[in-house]
Amino acid sequence: MMPVSAPESDLPMRRLVPALLTLACLGAAEPVPFPREAEVQAALTQHLAPHPRLFWSAAEQADLPARLAADPALAAVDRGLLRQAENALGDPAPTRTLEGNRLLGMAQMTMKRLVVCAYAWRRTGEARFLARVQADLDAVMAFTDWNPGHFLDVAVLAHGVAVAYDWCHGALGSERQAAVRTALRTKAFAPASGKPWWLRAHHNWNQVCHGGLGLAALAMAEDAPEEAARVLARAIDCLPAAMATYGPDGAYPEGPSYWAFGTTYNVLLLDGLTTALGQDFGLTAIPGFLATGDYFLHATGPSGDYFRYSDCNPRTSAVPAAAWFAARLGRSELTWNEWTPLERLADPTVVNGGSVWNPDLAMWPVWAARMSPGRAVPAATHWSGQGATPTAYHRSGWTPEATWVALKGGSPRTNHGHMDVGAFAMDALGVRWADDLGMQDYRSLEKAGLKIWEMGATSDRWKVFRLGAMSHSVLTVDGQPQGLAGSATILRQTPSTTVIEQSPVYAGQLAEARRGVALAGTSVVVQDDLRASGAATVRWAMLTQAAVRVEGSTAVLTREGRTLTMTVSAPAGATLEVWPAVGPATYDAPNPGAVLVGFRTALAADATATLRVTLVPAGAPAIAGVPERLSAW
Repeated sequence: MMPVSAPESDLPMRRLVPALLTLACLGAAEPVPFPREAEVQAALTQHLAPHPRLFWSAAEQADLPARLAADPALAAVDRGLLRQAENALGDPAPTRTLEGNRLLGMAQMTMKRLVVCAYAWRRTGEARFLARVQADLDAVMAFTDWNPGHFLDVAVLAHGVAVAYDWCHGALGSERQAAVRTALRTKAFAPASGKPWWLRAHHNWNQVCHGGLGLAALAMAEDAPEEAARVLARAIDCLPAAMATYGPDGAYPEGPSYWAFGTTYNVLLLDGLTTALGQDFGLTAIPGFLATGDYFLHATGPSGDYFRYSDCNPRTSAVPAAAWFAARLGRSELTWNEWTPLERLADPTVVNGGSVWNPDLAMWPVWAARMSPGRAVPAATHWSGQGATPTAYHRSGWTPEATWVALKGGSPRTNHGHMDVGAFAMDALGVRWADDLGMQDYRSLEKAGLKIWEMGATSDRWKVFRLGAMSHSVLTVDGQPQGLAGSATILRQTPSTTVIEQSPVYAGQLAEARRGVALAGTSVVVQDDLRASGAATVRWAMLTQAAVRVEGSTAVLTREGRTLTMTVSAPAGATLEVWPAVGPATYDAPNPGAVLVGFRTALAADATATLRVTLVPAGAPAIAGVPERLSAW
């Protein structure tokens, strides 16, 4: 089943390469020299592994049945993938049908089918899986192009075609092999020549485009060594621009959903380089990158859902990149959150265990087979990362009933950003209490004529309810949007508290604004210490999917048969209100079941104020030991 939305550029639509200009690139563009081209060429000459060389060697393939016999959980994933391949045999042939300006939905579905059927053929040797791979290859090779005006589409198809070509290489026959190589040259390499805008982008386009092209170059390297060396050298030179954004601690600027997209393509290329050439040319040494496995581990709460800041969707599937980090670091606990969605593969009604954010579920057994068998419980109960989008996480444990609280800093202008600086999320008793609406389907907004990829103060982006400040669990001052010029950083933290400095985001609205979250046993305290500049009315809000019953300064939240009590401890006399989570425009998506609960307080000019809210799950002991001022946290 296709997801309702697909990853998109964070840049204005006017910067996407128009189709006519892209077609012009198919001519003889001058190759751009990259400093490591000679080094890559030497590696291709001296160390290129035989087919299959991408990720899963013939020797590892031979070893997999024994590993499956010793690891029932991994064997269940393998069975689920084989069933998915079986179900895919009856899918219609791919067609070049655009949705808006994108071919991405079709590209994703075709890539997954190519890879899972190639996996099934290698696992079983059954000709019907090979026949489906061949049919899909023939179909996409017959397309006039792979939609280079939206180059993610090209990269995703190049990925699927490259893996199918490599994994089924000997069985394709020389004529089809040659046709695949021609398609990759004309439909992927040629339109990427010159200096496309994504070449050194600091976001997922860099990772996905270089990842897909790099896998294609590795797959056909022996037949086009100079062209492959150029494509790979360019990727090795340009990919660090995106990888540097994981620094210093591993926090991914675009949020968990885009982590599953961009980071997966990043590690696909790193692993492809390693298995094909024996090295990744030092890319994994970029500061912060290997630490991002911990970020992704902590960004999922005990309820099983992500901290859904920025453009993010709910978690729906396991993400194999977590297994790559676990295997690379020898830390199987990094896959802790993946096993619950993997278990769904045992359900015969589950047709597709992946999503657009999870490009290739078939990589799970390949990477997980390198890990130690079994599940390891993570030890750390708190984690934080600075960078462009700082986030912090605290939890009472790793059981489904544990309490977990997350806090976000950063700027709305960050890639795929929302006006959600200071947003927090909370799980307890197996339920998500403080939540976020996440992203809205891009196509629905583009059809309405909105230019959502512009990030300036007057951008259409901030007219969208889900993206603006009024839908998030943040402070708003006199109904104004959050500022775009500043960025909130983590000021200090302990194992149970985090305080962010968000005054720059409220410049011109408040003189000072700091927010902290504290985990007190299984309860949570959210506190803001403020100083006004001029007189202002501040709204404190928390978005929730729970039913809310307000009783003055206290509210009782109920969801899935569980309860949580919210109390405003300061300011005295505050009265809680409930506001509908409904956007005012016809293009705003409906948000059934969601409301905002909070209060408003008036500040005099230059006055200081503390806003303190406690969130106490049913049965939790009284909160103790949390100081009254953030300066003491």
